[in-house]
Amino acid sequence: MKELLDQELLQSYIKTYQLESIFHEPLIPHLSLYSFEQGELICSQGEASQSLYVLVKGKVKIYTSSPEGKTLILSFKKPLEVIGDIEYVRGIDIINTVEAVSPVCMIGIHHRWLRKYGSDHAPLLQFLLDIITKKFHLKNNSMSLNIMYPVEVRLASYLLSVSVDEADSLLKNQVSISIKDAANLIGTSYRHLNRVITQLCGDGLIERTRGSILVKDRGGLWDLAGGNIYE
Repeated sequence: MKELLDQELLQSYIKTYQLESIFHEPLIPHLSLYSFEQGELICSQGEASQSLYVLVKGKVKIYTSSPEGKTLILSFKKPLEVIGDIEYVRGIDIINTVEAVSPVCMIGIHHRWLRKYGSDHAPLLQFLLDIITKKFHLKNNSMSLNIMYPVEVRLASYLLSVSVDEADSLLKNQVSISIKDAANLIGTSYRHLNRVITQLCGDGLIERTRGSILVKDRGGLWDLAGGNIYE
């Protein structure tokens, strides 16, 4: 994580996403802008929650881990999204791990300033309520995806979600994944996932290279996923 001491850029994000009324004048001086590199953890499950983050650029992956070390992907998020809202409202530790899938920018504010200046600010409270209720709705969708859909649908959804789709990326269809990690994240076995990867290669949708997967037919993957994307 790197703090970006660029007030002009911070103000541009606030204006772009119309956050002026949500973070009203007493809160503005306490907002900071942070950048995260691809693959960097933004927060980890079980850690103390100290700040609220607003995703204003890039894509993040949200997943949970069991005491036995198994992980399960919950969703991918793009702007505008809030990280740490439930933890702030309930006063609890971080629920899920959040990782940057692409270079990410976040607006952050420490809980102490939210409690001091935002606890009775209606637009902020309404904003958090809207975000939290949407998350519960999407969580139901992601649970259905992991339980009800076959592995090839989940893998297609996963590959589409982790593909860097920013216009300036020269490697937007090249996905570097650990098959073991991917199997855990989409809730299947390593052996079964290998079979599905071979199947999708045979169908011409992807190509497997050393340590990575090349997405050859995004349209075909989209059709296979049937719109059931982890986003």
